[in-house]
Amino acid sequence: MDKIIGFIGAGNMGQAMAGGIVSSGIVKAENIIFSDISEENLKKAYKKYGVRTSNSNVLTASMADFLVLSVKPHLYQTVIEEIKDYLKPETVVITIAAGVTLEKLKNMFGKDIKTVRTMPNTPAMAGEGMTAVIPNEFITENELKEVMEILNSFGKAEIIEEKLIDAVIAVSGSSPAYVYMMIEAMGDAAVAGGMTRDKAYKFAAQAVLGSAKMVLETGIHPGELKDMVCSPGGTTIEAVAALEENGFRNAIIKAMKICEEKSKEMSK
Repeated sequence: MDKIIGFIGAGNMGQAMAGGIVSSGIVKAENIIFSDISEENLKKAYKKYGVRTSNSNVLTASMADFLVLSVKPHLYQTVIEEIKDYLKPETVVITIAAGVTLEKLKNMFGKDIKTVRTMPNTPAMAGEGMTAVIPNEFITENELKEVMEILNSFGKAEIIEEKLIDAVIAVSGSSPAYVYMMIEAMGDAAVAGGMTRDKAYKFAAQAVLGSAKMVLETGIHPGELKDMVCSPGGTTIEAVAALEENGFRNAIIKAMKICEEKSKEMSK
């Protein structure tokens, strides 16, 4: 792809996305430019990926064919005010912020603009991200194809309706935190059983990784996969019973519903 990809914001998510893009080879490192108020973040991006860097958001915006706004949601209005008059007419703006709807973006820019709202997650840093994709009506079929190629370079991407974004944030955007908590708890229990901390986390994390791959690659219902591990009268069914007794599934469902409601509040 012979296009310039700009990132305003060189934090963890922006760098994770750029890392996947560079590793995939779909765009050369010199065709990626970052701008950020943090010199430290810019130095990290250059050192890790060999991308171009700038202190000027206007320069980045004016050069980009695809412009990723990888700043916190509360900074969107300020950044857009700064750059909106410097975008090329054909530039596709990609957003990654919770609570910033396509309608809000249109109002911020004050004009029709090619926009793709996305919701990635932090496993993009390991090339295993999951990204929800919501194009507006001005994105062409070819532009959407190119956006999907970019987003698939650091994991998987799926087009959804915007009304589903709050559920996506709960099940994908925020959920790595739930999984990390589970891995930490599993590690603690293994340490209590005599394992060293490093080995405990390695065994726990690999079990989670392998289980997730089983769901994705076999297409078997998670409940059926769970049943396959539970031998009659065995250790696993005892553990499952204890999890049920302590409200494991209910706790996850409740947490996700609270996350979803918070996301809805942010969109108002």
